[in-house]
Amino acid sequence: MKTVIRGGRVIDPGQGLDALRDVVIENGFITEIVEHADTAYARVVDATGAIVAPGFIDMHVHLREPGFTHKETIASGAAAAVAGGFTAVACMPNTEPALDSATIVADVIRRGEAAGLARVYPIGAVTKARAGVELAPYHLLADAGCVAFSDDGTTVANPLVLRNAARYASDLNSIFVSHCEDASLKADAVMNEGLPSARLGLPGSPGLAEDIIVARDLLIAEDTGKPWHIAHVSTATSLDLMRWARSRGVRATCEVTPHHLLLLDDRFDNYRADAKVNPPLRAERDRKALLEGVRDGTIEVFATDHAPHGLDEKAQLLSEAPVGFSGLEIALGAYAAALPDLPLARMIELHSVNPARILGVTGGSLVVGSVGDVTVFADRSWTVDARLFHSKGKNTPFDGATFPRRALATIVAGAVVYEHGRVLPRDEALHS
Repeated sequence: MKTVIRGGRVIDPGQGLDALRDVVIENGFITEIVEHADTAYARVVDATGAIVAPGFIDMHVHLREPGFTHKETIASGAAAAVAGGFTAVACMPNTEPALDSATIVADVIRRGEAAGLARVYPIGAVTKARAGVELAPYHLLADAGCVAFSDDGTTVANPLVLRNAARYASDLNSIFVSHCEDASLKADAVMNEGLPSARLGLPGSPGLAEDIIVARDLLIAEDTGKPWHIAHVSTATSLDLMRWARSRGVRATCEVTPHHLLLLDDRFDNYRADAKVNPPLRAERDRKALLEGVRDGTIEVFATDHAPHGLDEKAQLLSEAPVGFSGLEIALGAYAAALPDLPLARMIELHSVNPARILGVTGGSLVVGSVGDVTVFADRSWTVDARLFHSKGKNTPFDGATFPRRALATIVAGAVVYEHGRVLPRDEALHS
């Protein structure tokens, strides 16, 4: 099969490429980047007026399967991914059962392949059942296809367990990913600790609950030499700790979410749970620090923390409602709204190049011979309507928001799996 992406502005930071070109993909791999490609017998994607980039990779999503298929399935999550411009996602292990055995991991990969949309990379658990006690079998999980390890959704409370885990997995290149919240400091908080929480009379979680664990985990990374990634940083101090760790040669990276760049902890005046999330939305000082962290390179990854729930679940009392919301289908536009002056090449690094490098997965480049995973997007205004999400989770605090950028087409291994608002499973796309 031959696919030609025609007439777009091709931006590939790895090649230093920024030019109007046609991209040719044959048999799943990029074969040419030329000014005028032969389109005979080819599936043509018209990218006139659009940006053509290495496929976007979201390294922090919750696909909920196995165990919570009323919230999301691997298939529905993969559909949401390609609709948002993502050619690949890495899924967290807080499923039921957790992704702590090779058999479960193999089933996730099989279901991802059956969906025929975005590539699905499992992230294995650090501890069995994510209970923070017994180490998971990392080598077996890596052999089964895990690209990283995390107990995401919970923090490994015992530093001895975490240090032993890092030492046991020291011969694997796969990173450890930390969800950083001290449970005792967070307690029963539903939002950030600050003036809004005091005014509303709601329990708040201090930034210190994150900062303490970030500091601890970076010190364990330094002690063990294990490459480490801090998920969804949300405080100014966390970023200062990242800078400090890197100054000491620690192999550490971090990510930010669109909601922490755009929203503040004053979202709860109506006591609705649509913006309830962990870590919580913070104050303006932290939001500004996160924006600066993107600009100065401290933050290396854009991630969604896509966490779908049923409408009835999020409609509960704020104290009872689950944390998180769907993010795959709004991320591209939300990041553009948060950072309108961010150079496109830098944005593509955060969405594509860096996640591929950090996870050690295919993608992140349009060099000839590389896999034909491509995202086509444009600066076009659109309004979020959560009812139209491909994800089962129709909850987002951005419902009704207008964003300045969106995905136009998503190509995975040369197959056009999303175009003109339609999701096409890969088998169908190959024969369209």
